Amino acid sequence: MVKITKEAALEYHSNGRPGKIEVKPTKPYRTQTDLSLAYSPGVAYPCLEIQQNPDDVYKYTDKGNLVAVISNGTAVLGLGDIGAMSGKPVMEGKGLLFKIYGGIDVFDIELDEKDPEKFCEAVEKIAPSFGGINLEDIKAPECFAIEERLKKTLDIPVMHDDQHGTAIISAAGLKNALEVAGKDIEKVKIVVNGAGAAAISCTKLYVALGARKENIVMLDSKGVITSDREKLTPQKAFFATDRRDVHTLEEAVKGADVFVGLSKGNVLTQDMVRSMADNPIVFALANPVPEISYEDAMAARPDVLMSTGRSDYPNQINNVIGFPYIFRGALDVHARAINEEMKMAAVLAIADLAKETVPDVVNQVYHVNDLTFGPNYFIPKPIDPRLITEVSAAVAKAAIKSGVARTEIKDWDSYKQNLRQLLGQETKLTRNLHATAAKHPQRVVFAEGENQTMMKAAVQAKQEAICKPILLGNPDRLHRLANRLKLDLTDIELIDMRADQEQGRRATYAKHLAEKRARQGYTFQEAYDKMYERNYFGMMMVETGDADAFITGLYTRYSNTIKVVNEVIGIRPEYKHFGTMHIINSPRGTLYLADTLVNEDPDTDTLADITKLSAHAVEFFNEKPVIALISHSNFGSSITVGAEKVKNAVAKVQAEYSDLTVDGEMQIGFALDKEIRDDLYPFSRLKGLDVNTLVFPNLTSARSSYKMLQSLNTDVEIIGPIQMGLNKAIHFVDFGASVRDVVNITAVAVIDAYVEKIKKNIE
Repeated sequence: MVKITKEAALEYHSNGRPGKIEVKPTKPYRTQTDLSLAYSPGVAYPCLEIQQNPDDVYKYTDKGNLVAVISNGTAVLGLGDIGAMSGKPVMEGKGLLFKIYGGIDVFDIELDEKDPEKFCEAVEKIAPSFGGINLEDIKAPECFAIEERLKKTLDIPVMHDDQHGTAIISAAGLKNALEVAGKDIEKVKIVVNGAGAAAISCTKLYVALGARKENIVMLDSKGVITSDREKLTPQKAFFATDRRDVHTLEEAVKGADVFVGLSKGNVLTQDMVRSMADNPIVFALANPVPEISYEDAMAARPDVLMSTGRSDYPNQINNVIGFPYIFRGALDVHARAINEEMKMAAVLAIADLAKETVPDVVNQVYHVNDLTFGPNYFIPKPIDPRLITEVSAAVAKAAIKSGVARTEIKDWDSYKQNLRQLLGQETKLTRNLHATAAKHPQRVVFAEGENQTMMKAAVQAKQEAICKPILLGNPDRLHRLANRLKLDLTDIELIDMRADQEQGRRATYAKHLAEKRARQGYTFQEAYDKMYERNYFGMMMVETGDADAFITGLYTRYSNTIKVVNEVIGIRPEYKHFGTMHIINSPRGTLYLADTLVNEDPDTDTLADITKLSAHAVEFFNEKPVIALISHSNFGSSITVGAEKVKNAVAKVQAEYSDLTVDGEMQIGFALDKEIRDDLYPFSRLKGLDVNTLVFPNLTSARSSYKMLQSLNTDVEIIGPIQMGLNKAIHFVDFGASVRDVVNITAVAVIDAYVEKIKKNIE
């Protein structure tokens, strides 16, 4: 599990613009006409339309995509009653999750009000602004009364996610776990440890799935909740047992089929798990320390079916699997409520998704080929791209069928396609890269170890389990820098390539390089001298198998790096050149740009090689390449040397690789606007297709393009440069790259190295 320090968390929240969310305009605003339409006098017209037909508010405003995350800060993230203002970072975080997973806008609202009556009055008065209300971090039992009243008085979806989010995900998990165990939900004995909002809601949903109340035992901090206990809340009384033979958790779990923990860490012992029935189901959901660790539970009972709230173990129960998509579906039909039918639809959709054939993208993220329904996979992974389509659509359908929808969706295929486009590829790509790398961490050498950005990136990559870092540099200086930056270098290998104890390794590397480059005039002494340079030494570590990947470039001249790569690593035999690519993640989708680093003025053959390399790289990222070769000319409209070489490169690639979707030469505007391109050039092989890969005629145009995008658009995320065509996983970062940039490249390098290992094993 990633260790989060106070310093890192405070820096994250305060760096740059404080906080985690912002409001952005969605309409043009640069001209006087724009402003007149946006405000006075133009704004009067939609106001009058809404006055005549209130439902038009969904047509003319953001109400249909706007959720209020509302809290009074009385039960914040296990911190307890810390107050409304202190809970604001959590509410902003919830808003961030709504946006990146569901494309939903959020205003976080912190109400300094503990009285349920006054709290509800405040929410009711602001409700017209929103399409939905997400109640958050409100303590029990007040949260029950608040949600119940607001559901009655408001005509928009209201959900207390602390209750229902966990309930929906755990109910889906329980349904599937019981199926794996071969047990009937009507017959199983269930123990619920915890009696807060989440525990009550979870247990109610289990009953809705078919569990029998008489087979359920619930415990709170005082022990088993029995019907003869005094002063029980109505919620606890509903699940109070008439049994008098159980008082403690140890007694309750004996012979039980299911344990659900929503309490605190380390309260379930191995002996208790051993006392449970065959194929016991254990949901230890306390975070960050579960009621029993995954390792202890599996050691106690190899037949246990286990879930936790943690991402580093199978079957994670995480609210993010549910709430963004539940609200997404509710908002998209302008629902008046989130009712029981919609919640159950979400349960069934999530449960069913785990039984379907896992798409390649999920298998590749976790780098397995056998991720199938069973003991280690009965809940979908949080990054599963199908969640937004399957869960949102199921919820929307349930809203329509149950009569709470104001509008209906006619074309469900089109709806799902719109959902996929809504999120784009930005967050999904980077999440997938990191998750994939974390499944098979490799040994990565960071050349400029004494650079603070490189060191921070190496530490972060280690914390995220992306790689096993190796820092090149003087250990004393590295430790001093780490102490200054408050970074933990534990389990990070430090290598001083200039130290006396490295003489043997330098000699071995020098001998290898001298033999490899003997016909290029290399001598052993010359090669040995080069081993004092970080790029030569680090790349030789990869070349000889002492490491798997190498990251360099923060302050190394590219010309020198390229020279070393050619000497030490070499180009893949199927190519004559190598190059680099930058990935552009933007709201309109993902673009792949080449060559952005290596080939200054490529000729026809080089451009053809770059095109083939680009196709291979795009496929590496699980997309089908649709390639345009860029020029100032459109299909022969200008006869210049530059245009001719691009035209000839297109012809060469089309002739040799007829299965590739590639065309050109063309201007970049036509490449990216298929309507205009198809209208003017209907003969193009790209007709009807969205181009995702751009091959530029020279280094200047490629590099200028992505740098301009990076400078002008804050919504654009750029990953790269990513090498294409080298024999080993040698990757570069841009001068001035951020820690995030370096970590992203590290993830790519790890995946690259692992894929090469798989290929060698197959060969």
